[in-house]
Amino acid sequence: MPEPLSGTALPSIAVPPPGPASLRLSDELARYESPNVTYRAADFPVFWDEARGANVRDVDGNVYVDLTSAFAVAGPGHAHPRIVRAIQDQAGRLLHGMGDVHPPAIKVDLLRALAEVAPGGLTRSVLASSGAEAVEAALKTAVMASGKPRVLAFHGSYHGLTYRALSVSGREDFRAPFSSQLGAPGVFVPYPSAYRSPFGGDAEEVGAAVLRYIEHVLDTPGTAHEGIGAILVEPIQARGGDVVPPHAFLPGLRRICDERGLLLILDEIYTGFGRTGRWFACEHWGVVPDLMVVGKGLTGGFPFAACIGTDAVMGAWPVSTGEAIHTSTFLGHPVGCAAALASIAVLRDERLVERSAELGTRMMARLAEMTADHPHVGEVRGRGMMIGVELVRDRGTREPAPELAGRMMVEGLRRGLLLLGGGIYGNVLSLSPPFVLTDEQADHALGVISEMLEEMRK
Repeated sequence: MPEPLSGTALPSIAVPPPGPASLRLSDELARYESPNVTYRAADFPVFWDEARGANVRDVDGNVYVDLTSAFAVAGPGHAHPRIVRAIQDQAGRLLHGMGDVHPPAIKVDLLRALAEVAPGGLTRSVLASSGAEAVEAALKTAVMASGKPRVLAFHGSYHGLTYRALSVSGREDFRAPFSSQLGAPGVFVPYPSAYRSPFGGDAEEVGAAVLRYIEHVLDTPGTAHEGIGAILVEPIQARGGDVVPPHAFLPGLRRICDERGLLLILDEIYTGFGRTGRWFACEHWGVVPDLMVVGKGLTGGFPFAACIGTDAVMGAWPVSTGEAIHTSTFLGHPVGCAAALASIAVLRDERLVERSAELGTRMMARLAEMTADHPHVGEVRGRGMMIGVELVRDRGTREPAPELAGRMMVEGLRRGLLLLGGGIYGNVLSLSPPFVLTDEQADHALGVISEMLEEMRK
């Protein structure tokens, strides 16, 4: 039995992954799991066995530095002792409650904590078990408050794969197989990516053009504008490629919603709880939405999420008369509440949000420096510990190079790094490390990425 991971060790690759244990599990997985779920190839995936801090060990004993936080979840680090202890203590005391009938007492503690940490005015929540479920709650709340069923959303956006969340996600490849069952889809407009904008111009010109286009869609008779009651947006697009909008964009959306009586819904499932160097990404622009959905980093590892709104908007729901019209069996799960409370305390007490801002700035600066003249790196962008490296076949044409991102993911495994690809073309190397990544680990990981990029250049 190997020694437990310390959380500070640098990677030590025993064999080129995937090793024999991962390969055996991959074959068995193929027999029992739907073929749609896990991507399998000769060199992919490895199977995790243990994780601590910013390190992961696979079933073959290989140790990796994790630059993914397992989909931006483990901001406080994998298996943070305080979060693990809170989960253990709560599971031994009360494993399950009756969330909308006889709630667990700890649910009230978490609702209060969410109101305290959320941007001003967001004080009432609907708890959920996943980000997509929180998006569903937000969309239901929006139609209750506005009386209008349609939502304006953005190309490249990702809000989940449950049906209503899918209908407002800007990925046609995800929606197409189920289009006959989705009903009225979102009304989609471009997200203001200065690097890949159909409008041209610098970042602020692109942002202004997108805002004008949104106003055109909303104000032109004969379009779908009459049924739109809300705008749903990621303050920084996550799976869309770590795209940071121009500075005036979110304030412009807030103005548009205020002028037209629309609700502004921010999807902070990926960006929330310190990922961008602020508690919530919207704080970079001083924008407070009417509804905000959170998940992923809320607990540091336990499936849990929430839709948080203002008193006025949440007040559109009727008072329960004994049969809630939106609820679930596991709503306000006591173990999830305990994990979330512990994670919020860890982020605050260990100043991990500040750590995300400081280390993320240094990592992005070094990445920008090492790729300044690289022919296959179009742009380095991000905020805090949410960084995207756009890989292209040629810097002049900006043609996406998803094969290069895929190559770096596989080669990263061989060199002890866990990396993820992203972006609508699959060509963005997306870095979202745990905030507890040490300086030594960060320097090591960036050195490995630099080596891979230099080999790619040659």
